[in-house]
Amino acid sequence: MIEYIKPLLDLLNEMSPYLLLGFFIAGILHEFVPQHIYRKRLSDGNFRSVLLAALFGIPLPLCSCGVLPTAISLRREGVSKGATTSFLISTPQTGVDSIIATASILGIPFAILRPIIALITALVGGCAVNHMCKDENNTVSVASTESNTKKSFIAKCLGVVHYAFIEMLQDIGKWIIIGLVIAGLITVLVPDDFFTSYSQYPIINMIIVMLFSAPMYLCATGSIPIAAALMLKGLSPGAALVLLMAGPATNAAAILLIDKVMGRRTLVIYLVTIILGAFTFGLMIDYMLPSQWFEHITMTHTPGCCNNEGTVWWKTASSILFAILLAIAMIIKYIKPHNHNKTMQQTFKIKGMMCNHCKNNVEKNLAKVQGVTAVNVDLTEGIAYIEGDFDPAKIIATINELGYEYIG
Repeated sequence: MIEYIKPLLDLLNEMSPYLLLGFFIAGILHEFVPQHIYRKRLSDGNFRSVLLAALFGIPLPLCSCGVLPTAISLRREGVSKGATTSFLISTPQTGVDSIIATASILGIPFAILRPIIALITALVGGCAVNHMCKDENNTVSVASTESNTKKSFIAKCLGVVHYAFIEMLQDIGKWIIIGLVIAGLITVLVPDDFFTSYSQYPIINMIIVMLFSAPMYLCATGSIPIAAALMLKGLSPGAALVLLMAGPATNAAAILLIDKVMGRRTLVIYLVTIILGAFTFGLMIDYMLPSQWFEHITMTHTPGCCNNEGTVWWKTASSILFAILLAIAMIIKYIKPHNHNKTMQQTFKIKGMMCNHCKNNVEKNLAKVQGVTAVNVDLTEGIAYIEGDFDPAKIIATINELGYEYIG
């Protein structure tokens, strides 16, 4: 147990200060950068819109489930299919929180390369979609997920705190913990020479990583400790990059939803871009870049090597604060009572909602349906409680148009 807990705490101490900073910056972006600023600039099917979509998506702290309703909403409000694809590729791979955490665990070179590679692959995928999918038209008019209500500066500051340390922690906190637990298990159970035994063939490492990471749900930040633990077991930096790209950018649910909303041809381009991009840049890292750039993890973060001199008080304090905030967020999510007046409501079971962004997206769009007076979505149960005199068929149609699935 000591051998397991020690590397787990070491990784948490390294990540927690940067996670807290990243969450805070994400809250600022969410509250102080309105969606309409970039939405109206992404409608043209040209290189400029693809580039802007990638640049806007890279710093946003949206995981592969949170980015889907955002991208679908943008698409249905007139954003070009190429720009939407660019946004879908670049956004889940990065985020201010994951970039900062990457620097703390894997080193500055990895932290610089991740957004650059996300940008390049997004440009390639977006331009390919613009060129090859001109005949596909899937636009549907759906209400914006952005509220028109004007907030005061104080309200926005409170919104920063709520989004950063409640909503984001509810959405990805679980995945960060899962990533840390998996990293600890890898450290203890995987032999030290597991990957070094065929280190002369990094392409084999990459194929193995791609096969188990592509269908899994991994957030950009939660994948970092897993990549670090695998590198400590001899995984090449290029193969670690494959994990950091394919894990957050793809999963089974995202593949099905993109196929449904964006079309089969767009889905193929999306997957091919991510897979080829991951392998290409992975091989470039292994064969063309100095190996010294990627020794940070093995030299300074080897589990068990951190002593009292290496763990300063503010890292421990950050870990404690992170644990407290995560516990509060989870208590609010799972224990908060739901006061539903079931005699005045109809319920709709919805499949596919995975985060607070999904919840907000559904609530705001269902509220626009004629006759609806109130909407309350229970994310943990996957149920929408709706009041008013409305046509249930329109509710179901809106749910399906948003990319989710009505199941009863």
